Amino acid sequence: MVDENFVFGDRALSYARELSGHRKRAAGMPVDWLLKTMSGLGLETHAHSFSRTLPFPDEIRERYMVKGTNVYGILRASRAASTESIVLSTQVEMKHNSQAAGLLLALASYFRGQIYWAKDIIFLFNEHDMIGMEAWLEAYHDVNVTEISSSAMQGRAGTIQAAITVEMSSDVVTSFDISVEGLNGQLPNLDLVNLFSSFCQKNGVLCTIQGKLPRSDVDTLEGYLHSLHTLLLMVLKQGSGKAQGDHGLFLRYHIEAVTVRGINSFRQYKFDMVTVGKLFEGMVRKLNNLLERLHQSYFFYLLPSLTRFVSIGLYMPAFIFLLLILLLTALDLWIKLSKGSSSQKEPMEEEVRPGLLTMVTPLLISHAMGLALYFVPLLCQGTATEHFPVSETEAVVLTSIAIYVAGLALPHNTQRDLPAPVTERGWMELKLIAVLYLAMLLGGITLVNFSLGFILAVTLVPAAAVAQPAPYKALSALLLLLMSPAVVLLLCISLYHHLLETPLSVLECWQLFLHAVADSILDHHLYRAITYPFLVLFIYPCWLLLWNVVFWK
Repeated sequence: MVDENFVFGDRALSYARELSGHRKRAAGMPVDWLLKTMSGLGLETHAHSFSRTLPFPDEIRERYMVKGTNVYGILRASRAASTESIVLSTQVEMKHNSQAAGLLLALASYFRGQIYWAKDIIFLFNEHDMIGMEAWLEAYHDVNVTEISSSAMQGRAGTIQAAITVEMSSDVVTSFDISVEGLNGQLPNLDLVNLFSSFCQKNGVLCTIQGKLPRSDVDTLEGYLHSLHTLLLMVLKQGSGKAQGDHGLFLRYHIEAVTVRGINSFRQYKFDMVTVGKLFEGMVRKLNNLLERLHQSYFFYLLPSLTRFVSIGLYMPAFIFLLLILLLTALDLWIKLSKGSSSQKEPMEEEVRPGLLTMVTPLLISHAMGLALYFVPLLCQGTATEHFPVSETEAVVLTSIAIYVAGLALPHNTQRDLPAPVTERGWMELKLIAVLYLAMLLGGITLVNFSLGFILAVTLVPAAAVAQPAPYKALSALLLLLMSPAVVLLLCISLYHHLLETPLSVLECWQLFLHAVADSILDHHLYRAITYPFLVLFIYPCWLLLWNVVFWK
């Protein structure tokens, strides 16, 4: 096996200190220094400027009108034409991330002296976290899907085969943590994860996933519980649809990518920049030897640890079983409706037959509430800030909550115009439509984001199965309310922090809930994440149909 020979550890630390000083003097991205440094290393350097106005201010990151510049350098392959490339990237303006930028510059210096490269290597330093990365990717592929304004791309390498995003906050590390969850629940090919794990083992570096340390007693009860916690953390992160690093945006373009974070904790064994550099040198060299894209391993999986995985063939039957409950419920309702129709006399049968057409009213009103929840908060944020002492972000979130709660009054509005002969069996017809609709939605989203579909199925399927106006109306309403999308989000936030062993108070959970709503809206408009529109335009109206069933008069 070929050994890694990276020896520029001190140079990486020197670059990190210089970058930190220039960043303080420039009060932001040190564009000129980066261009000069990479040009001195023999790279083909370019700057890429961009701007984006957010739909409402991001109070957590304190930004509204975002303007920035990405800097990247291309190391051209000496043994092949520029048809394929690999990306190494890091965020420059992130606090305490200078070591990652210094490492990339040191790797560029070392790679420049090697002659075995068959792929171009792009060293990318992006500004404003994922906004800058999205702007660079759109410009590189000459598309515009998120309304980001950016300058034309001056230099391109070959088709990007893989990407590694690096985050480091210390001169030494005790372990590396890998993030795989991408935008809309996409995952990289499992071979890329295995590559990272194998090189960590080769260099004796501790590697983790979800921040959980590996255990040797995997076949004990404690080991199974540890694996379950790790798997649940991945399900919750993937189900959110939020990219857990810059790598998540590469996956949209069918580029296999991961984010690797260097962790410096209180563990006894620490590793310097030389060991870290050897780790990334080995990974890039292995990717350089690829003859085709990573495709032999799994794209759909769950990870209870870095050494074990749950394939799609194992976890899909659990979801199919939940979906079968809805289909059997629909079949039971259809049989009851058919028996009821056959037992009626002919005149009465003609009177009841148009009943399904009357279900258009609750369907339209429920989806109108979903449309209002999607459009009204952004359209009315200016009016809300003029009449109430709230910020734009608070106006958007509070308006969304108000519209969501207003939907609870729909049973009265959707039933008062229905003809009397239909109302006797109307709730069965409406539940039949709602159950089939829910089964279709869950089946569709699971093909895109299994974790999101599974979370919704575990919560909504039992509530949908038992929803009926009598004889247990109060219990059905309580269960349906507890399984509503907003309450499920609150429960997921609480469970996530419980698994991280950082339990929250009720007030802290509520504040994180408000932040999660604002982030989901921003992610949709900035990166075209589908979680928010799917929930408000489809799942929420479907839940309202079941709410109508429970309160059917």
